[in-house]
Parts: sequence; C-alpha cells; structure tokens
Amino acid sequence: MASGPWPPLPKTPPANLGRFLILPVSDKTPVIMVDRLTARFGDQTILENVSFQVFPGEILVILGGSGCGKSTLLKHMIGLYRPHRGRVLIHGEDINTDNAASLRRLRQGFGVLFQAGALFGSMTLGENVGLPLLEYTDLSAAAIALIVKMKLGLVSLAGYENHLPEEISGGMKKRAGLARAMALDPTILFFDEPSAGLDPITSVELDLLIKGINTGMGTTMVIVTHELESIFNIAHRVVMLDKDARGIIAVGDPLELKEYSTDPRVVNFFNRQPPGATGKGT
Repeated sequence: MASGPWPPLPKTPPANLGRFLILPVSDKTPVIMVDRLTARFGDQTILENVSFQVFPGEILVILGGSGCGKSTLLKHMIGLYRPHRGRVLIHGEDINTDNAASLRRLRQGFGVLFQAGALFGSMTLGENVGLPLLEYTDLSAAAIALIVKMKLGLVSLAGYENHLPEEISGGMKKRAGLARAMALDPTILFFDEPSAGLDPITSVELDLLIKGINTGMGTTMVIVTHELESIFNIAHRVVMLDKDARGIIAVGDPLELKEYSTDPRVVNFFNRQPPGATGKGT
C-alpha cells in the first residue's frame, strides 16, 4: 500500500479527555496527529495502522506491556525513526520532512527527556542545559547563562550549574535533563520512562514537577511509562498498546479504563493481574 497522501483525521477531541483537562471550545485542533502509522524493522511489524491525536495542554501517556512498541512509537513521534507507512504531524507539519529548515524549526518547538537523562558526562549541568541555546539561537553568552540559571531553578537545581552529572543523584540527573529539554521554551515535551530507576519518593517528586510545569505553563506532554502510580497521578488520557495487537487497544481516562473496561488485557494491566485472571483487583 502506498504511503500517503492521507486525508486529515477528525479534529474533535474525544469526550473523555480526562478529569483534569478542560479544553476551550475554540481550541480543538490537535498539536500532534499520528496518522495510520506502521513501524517495521526488517520483516517484523511492531506497530500497524496506529492513529491518535494529542491536544493542547494535554498530558497523554503511552502505556502497555513490555515489547508493545511504546518507545518505538515515541521515537517515531520525535523523528528519530521514519514510519514504514503513515505520518506524524506536529502543528500540522510532517516530522519526517526532508526540508532541513522546516525540520530545524519543528525540533525547536519540542523537548525530549530520555530515560537516562542523556546528559553529556564531560559537560557541567549548565553546559548541558545551554547546549540547545548554543545550537539553535544567536544569544550572547551572558543571556544563555541567565536562561540556564532560570531553567535549573525551575527544576530545583539552582546553584548546580558547575556540577558534573557524576556528582549528582539519579533524580537530579532527570531534573537536569528536563531543564535542558525546556531550554528553548518548547510547547511540547516528550518523556521516555521518566521514573525509571528512581525510588518511590523521587518518582512522586518528579510527577509533581511534571504536573506543575503542565499546569503553570500549559505545556503539552507525551509520556511513555508503565508505572501505574505515575499514570494515575499525571495522565489526562492514555493510549494503551498491545504487543499481539500491534497497536492501540484502549484510549481514555486511566481511572475510567480501570473501572469500566471490559477488555481483559486492559483490566489486567490496570489492576496488576496476570493474564487469565478474573475479576478486578482492589
């Protein structure tokens, strides 16, 4: 089947966008559209014909069991992988454009927090956070230093500009990575397993930071995670993937899916039950 051009998806958001999110009636245009995406590596199809939308100010969580394609989908959404078929639109533009200027502009509009923070070990936290500003702006060194200080302060790392990544904890590395992701004031943030490797208290602190940024700045967020507590704490809506289905098996408010879904795969996931279990956990 040829890839594109695809007709546009409907622009009206679903009724159950989430218990925390209320979108203005005049602002229903999605900021991200995943349009009939198929991800394939060699002869193996990981995802097939996947479509969904992300709306302004929304925290959308991509979840599912191991090997279902969560991180693969995220990497397609940020342009690290090209779809076998389909497309990903950010603000109406294809992230897989071959136009270098358009791609550069699109990348300036979003930030990414990778699973391990992805900080450069030979650079200080200040240098790590300032790197996108050096790459994408013509700001003076003094202006960059001021922005770096502000971004680190936003994630409670004020005064750590001259520390190396090896000198701080895992949770602090995650926050420093988040500060770098926000260096260019993006309208969209992507997170790949932000709570991975963190203790429960640090994970809750990171959840609160993510919610605070979303509430205070209106930043749209796409988060890959399997941590149920974080999902219930921060998600407005979830997209659940399944390895065998090679795509989406549920979309909606996580609490509503836990209580009312009739799909055993969804029930088992949200109630921490093994496959084949019956009934819902407490």
